[in-house]
Amino acid sequence: MPTIAQVGPYRVFFYSNEGHEPPHVHIERDDAVAKFWLAAVDLANNNNFRTHELTQLQRLVVENQQEWLEKWHEFHRNPPAS
Repeated sequence: MPTIAQVGPYRVFFYSNEGHEPPHVHIERDDAVAKFWLAAVDLANNNNFRTHELTQLQRLVVENQQEWLEKWHEFHRNPPAS
């Protein structure tokens, strides 16, 4: 579960076994987690974030889209050995 960023209270990560899905990130804070697609930034699912916070998170994803897409592709091209 590589963490690719820590932005304030938010941890941004993806799971190492999700290479079969389109590029995306999970963002968590406390007991809340959301999943955003990266190619065309869009909310995939949400668990416990309020609407106003999701708007802020989507803005964060848009601002970091290119960097996080690169990290996704780099990791899934060269996953660590088990």
